[in-house]
Amino acid sequence: MALSTVWISLFLIVFAVTGSISAEESESNEFVVTLDHSNFTDFVVKHKFLVVEFYAPWCGHCKKLTPEYEKAASILSKNDPPVFLAKFDANNELNKAIANDFEIRGYPTLKILRYGGSVVQEYKGPRDADGIVTYLKKQSGPASVEIKSPEDASSLIGDDKIFVVGVFPEFSGEKFDNFTTLAERLRADYDFGHTLDAKFLPRGDSSAAGPLVRLFKPLMNSLWTSRMHHPFVIKYFGSPNAKAMLFLNFTAEEKFDAFKSKYHEVAVFYKGKDLSFLMGDIEASQGAFQYFGVKEEQVPLIIIQTNDGQKYLKPNVEPDQIASWVKDFKDGIVTPYKKSEPIPEVNNEPVKVVVADNLEDMVFNSGKNVLLEFYAPWCGHCKKLAPILDEVALSFANDADVIIAKIDATANDIPQQSFDVKGYPTLYFRSATGTLLQYDGDRSKEAIIDFIKKNRDSVSEQDSSRKDEL
Repeated sequence: MALSTVWISLFLIVFAVTGSISAEESESNEFVVTLDHSNFTDFVVKHKFLVVEFYAPWCGHCKKLTPEYEKAASILSKNDPPVFLAKFDANNELNKAIANDFEIRGYPTLKILRYGGSVVQEYKGPRDADGIVTYLKKQSGPASVEIKSPEDASSLIGDDKIFVVGVFPEFSGEKFDNFTTLAERLRADYDFGHTLDAKFLPRGDSSAAGPLVRLFKPLMNSLWTSRMHHPFVIKYFGSPNAKAMLFLNFTAEEKFDAFKSKYHEVAVFYKGKDLSFLMGDIEASQGAFQYFGVKEEQVPLIIIQTNDGQKYLKPNVEPDQIASWVKDFKDGIVTPYKKSEPIPEVNNEPVKVVVADNLEDMVFNSGKNVLLEFYAPWCGHCKKLAPILDEVALSFANDADVIIAKIDATANDIPQQSFDVKGYPTLYFRSATGTLLQYDGDRSKEAIIDFIKKNRDSVSEQDSSRKDEL
């Protein structure tokens, strides 16, 4: 096997996980737990690891999966700790709001929910009982495996997958914790390992003590034929180049050969010019689509992401447009893309809706004291907080200097230089004079109101002070 390795310093900005975990479970005679709109959130928030099948009663593929899924649930119920499998009728009218939150588009769809639902991942394993059991035992176990010998490395690092290894002087501290958190987040797409000794790993500098990360991947004959994987790995472990990604439907695209040829020409032209090229099949790139906030109907699609987080898009591109658009990007002509929901035409609810396109105006330039919640639609903790924030907003209804607002952090780009959103919900408060504070207190109406009153500024006093200065 030919492997390319990349030595890079360990500098990871990763999301932490939030959510409560409970060991108390209700007894049931069925191994597959039946969920619906009435018990879904309460059940999900209790579990550190849960698999949910979203199905429709009339679906033939769902019926075929049922005996395998039930058999797997029976076996996994005896695992230590038990692994819980559930099913949810996404076709039921009463359940469709939850199904829409999880963007269920076909049946059956299996999702892995971690840490009370704060992390949602696609199930990418087999559909037979034995395969399900093997895959879920691995997914519910440690996200990163310790490598203690060259034999361990040889058995783990294969020639058909990307493998990420962290080298550390000790298995503790902030950098090691960041690595394991990242492994937890990306485990559905990549395999991770960690070691105290770099000499156990194939090739590379065996004297390196870390902390650092080695990325092992199959050596590609042609760069444009490589399959696109999760963009976070490229961002953290790739070169310092900007990343160009062309997404196609490999099996249905009539102009596939033309795209492949033109893209390769552009990649060759820009070799050594701070721009790297990869090509991805939409079937294997759903994580990337969710991250960038793009849709399959925009394919063929080119995305370029720079290391400062800026994104540039060319949807529905034609083969002959690739070279000119990339040149426009290099010349600074292309406008950056920002993932944002539409600005609401009506925004008269007690808790105001903020999106990426109006965040500057509503939070930073409003001259108001703003409490902003970063939430995810599927997050059970966010749903429990929602009525409390409504009450907080109503208590300030007659105070023009205070705004209570919320933003869907899964559907809008968040300025990372201002907000450190590691889980949902996350609350930030920005005073009228610009002081930015993260709220980590009790999530009760009284505590939040007290926090706002203690940290707010008087807008009228600030206006009066400016007039006196003039």
